[in-house]
Amino acid sequence: MTEGSDASRTSTPIDLPVLPLDDEVVLPGMVVPLDLSDAEVRAAVEAAQAVARPGGGKPEVLLVPRIDGNYTGTGVLGTVEQVGRLSDGDPGALIRARDRVRIGAGTSGPGNALWVEGTRIGVPVPDPLPGSAAELAKEYKALATSWLKKRGAWQVVDRVQQIDDISALADNSGYSPFLTTAQKVQLLETADAVARLKLAIQWLGEHLAEQDVAESIAKDVQEGVDKQQREFLLRRQLDAVRKELSELNGESGSGDESDDYRARVEAADLPGHVREAALKEVEKLERASDQSPEGSWIRTWLDTVLELPWNERTEDAYDIRGAREILDAEHAGLGDVKERITEYLAVRKRRTDRGLGVVGGRRGGAVLALVGPPGVGKTSLGESVAHAMGRKFVRVALGGVRDEAEIRGHRRTYVGALPGRIVRAVKEAGSMNPVVLLDEIDKVGSDFRGDPAAALLEVLDPAQNHTFRDHYLEVELDLSDVVFLATANVLDAIPEALLDRMELVTLDGYTEDEKVVIARDHLLPRQLERAGLEEDEVGLDESALRKLAGEYTREAGVRNLERSVARLLRKVAAQHELGERELPFTVSEQDLRGLIGRPHHVPESAQDPAGRRTAVPGVATGLAVTGAGGDVLFVEASLADPETGASGLTLTGQLGDVMKESAQIALSFLRSHGAELELPVADLKDRGVHIHFPAGAVPKDGPSAGITLTTALASLLSGRLVRTDVAMTGEVSLTGRVLPIGGLKQKLLAAHRAGITTVVIPQRNEADLDDVPAEVLDTLDVHPVTDVRQVLEIALAPASARAQDRLPAAA
Repeated sequence: MTEGSDASRTSTPIDLPVLPLDDEVVLPGMVVPLDLSDAEVRAAVEAAQAVARPGGGKPEVLLVPRIDGNYTGTGVLGTVEQVGRLSDGDPGALIRARDRVRIGAGTSGPGNALWVEGTRIGVPVPDPLPGSAAELAKEYKALATSWLKKRGAWQVVDRVQQIDDISALADNSGYSPFLTTAQKVQLLETADAVARLKLAIQWLGEHLAEQDVAESIAKDVQEGVDKQQREFLLRRQLDAVRKELSELNGESGSGDESDDYRARVEAADLPGHVREAALKEVEKLERASDQSPEGSWIRTWLDTVLELPWNERTEDAYDIRGAREILDAEHAGLGDVKERITEYLAVRKRRTDRGLGVVGGRRGGAVLALVGPPGVGKTSLGESVAHAMGRKFVRVALGGVRDEAEIRGHRRTYVGALPGRIVRAVKEAGSMNPVVLLDEIDKVGSDFRGDPAAALLEVLDPAQNHTFRDHYLEVELDLSDVVFLATANVLDAIPEALLDRMELVTLDGYTEDEKVVIARDHLLPRQLERAGLEEDEVGLDESALRKLAGEYTREAGVRNLERSVARLLRKVAAQHELGERELPFTVSEQDLRGLIGRPHHVPESAQDPAGRRTAVPGVATGLAVTGAGGDVLFVEASLADPETGASGLTLTGQLGDVMKESAQIALSFLRSHGAELELPVADLKDRGVHIHFPAGAVPKDGPSAGITLTTALASLLSGRLVRTDVAMTGEVSLTGRVLPIGGLKQKLLAAHRAGITTVVIPQRNEADLDDVPAEVLDTLDVHPVTDVRQVLEIALAPASARAQDRLPAAA
């Protein structure tokens, strides 16, 4: 046994003076010099010297770590080997640490030192060592040797290799400078030698791993720095050699890269002003250093300029009849747009035949604004126009664009700068005369980064766009030969200055007959292919298509109609796969309900009279225009009971200011002309009037509900019902004049879809009837009026049709 072999030695208590070590730990086997100028150290050493030791032994002290003012429970017995002077001349003592001591209670002793009673800690270590302990000792020595060699401490390596006692070997790790005070205290308080050695191995291994990572990082950094320095030096030497060679050959010094760009610019077919600007940039590139960021900007700019199709143009197809046939084949209806494209091609053909292709630097481009509700084919019409003209087609989505630089490009000095969307569209098309579709131009926003709509003013101005300047290119780009088609759902959302630069073409929606043709010729073949069906497997009767368009969907376009057709075909395909239906199969009108359910929209004229919206006085039918096209709008009016004491006018239905003013005008007109119209308007002074527009979650505004409001109030006061087959639109004045409104075509199409047969419109809108399809006018009895009295004569049922049982008592 090598440690604690004397049982009496380990169990006999001893009294020792305490020598505190502030934030320091001394382990057995260590020899430490201590400064006697410290009062506590001097007091402990003097107290130890004052005690006589048997046999003339050396004075003994108890070295106890004091961490943050607190003593540990374990200390080290140390012998004072020598008292003298330290290397700096101060008095000092050399103390050798020997055994661990468990600190007990305080006791008395000579001198000013603190005396305690302690017990030596001894844990027997078997001799010879078992295999596991021997392996631990071998592992620790290997790790310690590796660490010491990295520090160049070769003499210490030999001393560590000569230690055979595993307890001394574990305590030897206390010399390691990377151990924290807490770790050293843990070593001191761990009595078991094998456990101490395991801790020492763990901490030494972790330190070596951290050191390896740090060395690897430092090595990588140094290699990178060396590589950059070497590359810089070699490039400077290469530039010097090139300069010398160029001077010998009488050439101007320039790099291979700038020579390549100069050759590309000179070989490219660029306009004169563009070539001049590009050569100036090449000269800047030749003067710029390789490390300068300006060189990267110049190279990117030159690449962009060289990729643009400055002199590339496609030949227009001047087969006017062929172009019209293409438009008719790809789109049903939309006569206004087809006529405008045909006129444009005819004029282009005549100008080319007479040598008038370019006049004043401008070519014969076109800027059209296609405005209409969703689903009428505005976007797909752009592709058809390009197809008919034989030009390239590019679509630019403007919905949600808020940055003005998206249109005009970024300045080149910005990181990640790019040309604007217009320049990128021309680059993508590969020609200077493409058809560019500016989709959803009414959805362009503005914020602190600028107004993109303002940046479009120059692009869409035929008088200016032949000298368009992109902020990134900073050279003039001729856009006068581009055909711009802008699409929008709402006309009011387009800035007035931008709208003034475009030729407006309104797409108000399709009639039911046009929808049937579109579904039969375009939607059905496309959806058959998507459903994996052949034309001879599934067909739709015209009556089924008509019912789908009239009762299952009610919209200005055909988007929901196409979804209904797709759903119908998917249902048939699924039934066939499940073995429930044999193909071929033709869907008839009677099959629709079983396949896709009941209809969602039933015309008002087809409803039961008891369920009609206008079956009570005070309800009138109006016509309105929404973002989805025209729609039928109901107005409901009621009088408050006299006992409630309510008065004034109440409006509900999420109305805008203009519509609220229309209600006030209608009420004022009836109050001032009630006697003339034989209406009992006396109660309007004492009873509250409530006007409500159903579908309260939908915002509503505009003056065109004026005559509808007047009719509803007149019906309420007179007790006469409003005819269920009558709808109306028009603004009313205080004198009863009916003023013109907008969107008449969309409103009449909505009335036609809803089954209305009689429509009242302002006489000043009579000219707008020319835009309404003839098949729609044939089904409508249109009454142009100039005065609201005419409206009441037409809309109110005869006096004999009053519903006295449903009228308010005072009416």
